[in-house]
Amino acid sequence: MSNPLRPLTLFLFGLAVSVEAVALDPFDTARITPPRPTPQAAGRAADVPCAREVPAAPLTAIDAVDLTLCNNPQTREIWAAARVQAAQVGVAQAAWLPGLDGRVGASRYQNDGRYYNASSAALTLSWLVFDSGARSANGESARQLLAAAAATQDYTVQTLFLSALQAFYTAQATRAAVVSTTEAERAAREGFNAAESRYNVGVATPADRLLAQTALSQATLNRIRAEGEARNALGALANVMGFPAGRNLELVAPPATLPDADFQREVAALIAEAEVRRPDLKAAEAQVRAAQANVDLVQAQGRPTVSLSTGPTWAETDRVSVNGGVLGVTVNLPLFTGFDTTYRVRAAEAQVDVRAAQLDRLKNQVALDVWKAYQSLTTATQSLRTTVDLVASAEQSERVALGRYKAGVGTVLDLLTAQSALASARLQRIQAALDWYVYRATLAQSVGALDYTLLQPAAEGEP
Repeated sequence: MSNPLRPLTLFLFGLAVSVEAVALDPFDTARITPPRPTPQAAGRAADVPCAREVPAAPLTAIDAVDLTLCNNPQTREIWAAARVQAAQVGVAQAAWLPGLDGRVGASRYQNDGRYYNASSAALTLSWLVFDSGARSANGESARQLLAAAAATQDYTVQTLFLSALQAFYTAQATRAAVVSTTEAERAAREGFNAAESRYNVGVATPADRLLAQTALSQATLNRIRAEGEARNALGALANVMGFPAGRNLELVAPPATLPDADFQREVAALIAEAEVRRPDLKAAEAQVRAAQANVDLVQAQGRPTVSLSTGPTWAETDRVSVNGGVLGVTVNLPLFTGFDTTYRVRAAEAQVDVRAAQLDRLKNQVALDVWKAYQSLTTATQSLRTTVDLVASAEQSERVALGRYKAGVGTVLDLLTAQSALASARLQRIQAALDWYVYRATLAQSVGALDYTLLQPAAEGEP
């Protein structure tokens, strides 16, 4: 008599092999998984470790980007989504391998007053040898969806890169606005002191003194509001870097010199470059190919399949053992599915049209993004140059008006007007510099070329 435990032993062996395989990566999906988003993956030097804490030195734009890519939860989220899709590629490849199933059972039953014990075991190897192309289509769909996930990850990294720069430059600008409004408050106080001195000696009217007092109060209010906006900007910067909004941050001072405002490139060439480089366009194109593969998959699911199965069996009833085996071929012919396949194919084909329309819409949006960013940068460049002259002339006008008023040949309205114009010019200068830095980064992101090379001049002395 054959050993009745032999089938059970085979079953347990197969189970052990299956459990062991779970911990492995037999299809090497780790190789096709996109790398985790880090500064190094975005073009940072390979020897720079991933930043986890705010540096002790004043924060630079590069530091802000480093911390964002290392700590912002979106980087973990998008990388996890890419790993999910890489695992789906492994699932699609697993369908090509045979399956091994084990089954054991035991029962006790009564017949004519007697009790009988029965037990059985079976080990079945099954293999789908023909499926009309369903597995190939499913694998192609999974690979295209992985390509879409990888491109989406790249786009998310660039979006976070831009968000970090926007938050950093905004924080810098609001801090500069605090300095500007503080200086405007000092000038307004000087004007008030001059008006009060003239009023005390009887050469100025009470109206002059009240106008100067009002201007000083307004300047103080502007400074208080600027300080609040600066605190909010620092909170937004800490948030995008993955820290609590109340984190204490110290920023480097803005550069004393003007940035290099030269930018001479044809906008048509930039749009053409964006159509090649934009990660979200690559993701949309992969989504179209995945939808096309899904049509093939749905069509194949309504076609014949052929499967093989084999394996040993063992049964024992009332101490009588029976050993055997099975070898079978199963042909599945879907003759009528209630039009289920027909409508599934129609839905899949319509989904291809949806993805194709989304791709065309995104291409138009990319062209618009590049156009608007280019025009905004051009405007910011011209504004930046103009505000330099504006501040210089406003400073000269304010000095002349103050001197004339102290000398008794000018009016307090002339002085307050000049001071207001100077404060406005300084704020416009700050806003123009902020716009230039932000729109430069926005244009690079709209083209799909936003990386650390944009910040290389900053590494040599600029923020």
